[in-house]
Amino acid sequence: MATRDKSVWILLVFILSGLVIGGLLGKLAGNVSWLWWLSFEQKFGLESPIVLDLNILKLTFGLMFKINIASIIGMIIAVFIYKKV
Repeated sequence: MATRDKSVWILLVFILSGLVIGGLLGKLAGNVSWLWWLSFEQKFGLESPIVLDLNILKLTFGLMFKINIASIIGMIIAVFIYKKV
C-alpha cells in the first residue's frame, strides 16, 4: 500500500516538473519564428481574487492557470518517462 502512495507522489512530481520545464521552453520558443506555436497559451481561473472579510480575519482566494502547448507536451513526456522508469 505504501509503494502505491509513493508512486502517486512521484508521478505528481514528474507531471509538475514536465509542466514547469515545458512552460519555460514554451516561453523561450516564442522568440523563434518557426516555433511560435509552442508559446500559444491559454489562461483560466479567477481574474480578480475573491475576498472574504470576517471582520477579525480577511481571506483572499485566487487561482490562475496559464498553460501553453509546450507545457502540455512536457507533461505528456513526463508521464511517458515515469512509465519507463
